[in-house]
Amino acid sequence: MLKQLLGSIGQYKKESILAPVFVICEVIMEVIIPLLMANLIDQGIMDGEMGVIIKLGIALVLSALVSLAFGVLSGLFAARAATGYAKNLRKNMYYAVQDFSFFNIDRFSTASLVTRLTTDITYVQHAYQMIIRVAVRSPMMLIFSLFMAFSISPKLSVIFLAMVPFLGGGFFLIISKAHPIFKRVFKTYDHMNRVVQENLRGIRVVKSFVREEHEKDKFNLVSQSIYRDFSLAEKILAFNAPLMQFAVYSCILFISWVGAKMIVAFTMTTGELVSLFSYTLQILMSLMILSMVFVMITISRASAERIAEVLAEESDLKNPAVPVGVVENGDVSFENVSFSYTKNSDQLCLADVNLQIKSGETVGVIGGTGSAKTTLVQLISRLYDVTQGVVRVGGVDVRDYDLGVLREEVAVVLQKNVLFSGTVKENLRWGDQDATDEELIQACRLAQADEFIRAFPDGYDTYIEQGGVNLSGGQKQRLCIARALLRKPKILILDDSTSAVDTKTDALIRQAFRELIPDTTKFVIAQRVASVMEADKIIVMDAGRINAIGTHEELLQANRIYQEVCQSQEKGGDGHGVA
Repeated sequence: MLKQLLGSIGQYKKESILAPVFVICEVIMEVIIPLLMANLIDQGIMDGEMGVIIKLGIALVLSALVSLAFGVLSGLFAARAATGYAKNLRKNMYYAVQDFSFFNIDRFSTASLVTRLTTDITYVQHAYQMIIRVAVRSPMMLIFSLFMAFSISPKLSVIFLAMVPFLGGGFFLIISKAHPIFKRVFKTYDHMNRVVQENLRGIRVVKSFVREEHEKDKFNLVSQSIYRDFSLAEKILAFNAPLMQFAVYSCILFISWVGAKMIVAFTMTTGELVSLFSYTLQILMSLMILSMVFVMITISRASAERIAEVLAEESDLKNPAVPVGVVENGDVSFENVSFSYTKNSDQLCLADVNLQIKSGETVGVIGGTGSAKTTLVQLISRLYDVTQGVVRVGGVDVRDYDLGVLREEVAVVLQKNVLFSGTVKENLRWGDQDATDEELIQACRLAQADEFIRAFPDGYDTYIEQGGVNLSGGQKQRLCIARALLRKPKILILDDSTSAVDTKTDALIRQAFRELIPDTTKFVIAQRVASVMEADKIIVMDAGRINAIGTHEELLQANRIYQEVCQSQEKGGDGHGVA
């Protein structure tokens, strides 16, 4: 875990080193001050030496100012180091997530990743700042003050050693009880983020079904769970304060009682007792602050483990040692392909798939819900790796390609259309960031999007809200198709991506594909038979297997599933069929 976390310090190593260095200098100056105070009392005030008083007084003021300067510098460098460390952690985590496969992302969940990138990093940032400053200051102050206290009176200083096992045992019990609760709290944070995200994403559905009260109850339930756990953890940590107070007051009372006797017996001077009180406070305050550091580390430890888990996660999709850098054509073949999302060959989503598609062909994919239509096409662009068998594109196993090269040539319009906040042009250029305005317009004409874009007051400069909420479903689908076409791919996959457009527009899109991109292999997953009936081949999927392959006419004559879909759509008369 430490290896993953410390690797993010990066360019802030200097600040991370200077902060504790200045802290040590500050501690040295603070330890010198009680010694100067003892000499001031014994050699100046008690003996009435004004020259000594002035000399030691100036030394005290200078020591305080130097200590202040070192304290300011240590705080400045600690703040820079901690904020820089958090920035690097956030960047490294975000970059790691970008390299995740769908399998890795499914393992964590979106809500959990958001919590780790925000709340968890904030806790670790605070802990890191305490570690390089306070966690250095307290032990150093403890060591130096103990040394000075023992040099003044070994007899009185033994009390400090007696308190160490008492405090250490108490801290251990507090931390061991609190840490599991904090681990549970952060998992509950993930759940709360998920509840909030689902509510905001589906707010129109919530209001349509008048489920606001239900959503409030869901939120209150998870929020109350966080409150209970945090309250319990804080109650446990609250024992830290009385434990320290008991130690502080016990030491002061013992030193006052024994020290007074030693002064009366002339075995200790007044200045030495005063300085010993100062060292006592420094020692016990160091222990108290150290206990606060332990508390912060206890809280942040769970966060650190969750962050390290993301940084240590390795994508199950990797480039080969010598990747193929060119996709020759749009040929696609499946050879005895089986696939499971759980990597368990006993729970297959696809089984024994064999398929041969030539470059430039249009392939329709149809089937019932859960028949693995989407799973089938996701293997082409290697969004997942097959469990068994081989998928080839351009005659090459997809696992032998450079991932970037393969995905540049396989454009996918997913079932869930995603647009990002920005202008229409900015969203389209996700397909090709160097595309000219003419190329954008041509792609939109192919996707039947140019007309409605020009109807906007700002045309192609129209601003799209996050998620495309200011566009209709059909408009979002057509923009996503245009974005994919800008890639000029060798393979185009449309995953039910014309379901929200009318049948006339759907037909115009298919006609444009036939006439203007004849060399691109096209996979069309559709609910409507009309969307695939003109395809060169239609694949009928059933329970993760290919039930039949053929043209519309062939399947209509010989395949029962295809016949039932066609008949149900003819009876429905709305052009929609089985998903």
